[in-house]
Amino acid sequence: MNSSPNPANSRRRFLRQSFAFSALAALSSGSSFGLAGPLPFDPNDPNASEILMIGDWGYEDATAQIQVAAGMSAYAKDHNVHPKAFFLLGDNWYEALEGGAKSTRWKTQFEDMYPQEIFACPAYAILGNHDYQYFPGNKVEDELEYARTGRTSVGPTRFTMPARWYRFEFPQKNPLITFLALDSNMPHDESSKQHGRDFSLTPQQKAEQLAWLEAELKRPRTTPYLVVMGHHPIYSDGPHGDHPVLIRDWDPLFRKYGVQLYLAGHDHDLQHLEFEGHPTSHFLSGGGGADLYDLTIPQSQRGPYAQKVHGFSHLSVTPRKLTLRHIDQSGRTVHAFTKTPEGKIEILG
Repeated sequence: MNSSPNPANSRRRFLRQSFAFSALAALSSGSSFGLAGPLPFDPNDPNASEILMIGDWGYEDATAQIQVAAGMSAYAKDHNVHPKAFFLLGDNWYEALEGGAKSTRWKTQFEDMYPQEIFACPAYAILGNHDYQYFPGNKVEDELEYARTGRTSVGPTRFTMPARWYRFEFPQKNPLITFLALDSNMPHDESSKQHGRDFSLTPQQKAEQLAWLEAELKRPRTTPYLVVMGHHPIYSDGPHGDHPVLIRDWDPLFRKYGVQLYLAGHDHDLQHLEFEGHPTSHFLSGGGGADLYDLTIPQSQRGPYAQKVHGFSHLSVTPRKLTLRHIDQSGRTVHAFTKTPEGKIEILG
């Protein structure tokens, strides 16, 4: 579990896989990979269960967040999408959350921003680095408290975070996916002294979570899909780059136990990365409202998809396949793929 893959070898595997996916996309779409226009919406199986998701959303300047939220609501209405869950992939609150669990930002930037008539479902949240950042105190306990006690005019809040890390199944009736929601806040470099204050779990919390993760991965399950979510990507083409500690501690477990999908945010863009021979698709949705980041590795070198764009993502699940889409803030599908329980991937564009 403590072994780390050789970076050069990993790089070559990513490159080979990117070329393979590029060829597949060119054959299936009739155009060069990454150069096609917005994808047409492919109607879902009426029996599919839907999830919409965003990351990096609670920015103080809410201009882009408002645009993404409006695009998401319009997309759901236009395509008759009725999400049974809404995922918040961390960096839920930037800067100060004055009033903590009683802050007015909960109403303006969460409850009203993502209206009940569209998102009549639990909003499963995980913690990002800005949730730990001190302004003057971190917001972790405020978010846990709001999840326990928050109320709106129509009843309890939809904001769902029972603990720093937790397990749930989706959908609630006849579940198809086992989700493990993790707290990925730990330094890239373990020599850092930044523990338990800005941006990080304590070493004890980190060890407790890692033991919990392996125990949960070992547990018998009846669902055809196993998905993990954490704010920080394990691999990223954005400026934060690959995460050495997560590569060492989490990636071998994902390989060993056949995790099919890892959901993340943190880099402010939309990405989908694949390893050759790796069971896990890496799907990053960090365009929920914060300022965008320039990519450091172009999509043509490591993909199949990475773009600097505000937007959100859509996961649809049936017993036969997962369908994942990245959608820009105007509601256009810009990348999509499917994955079967056995791991077969088809790039839709």
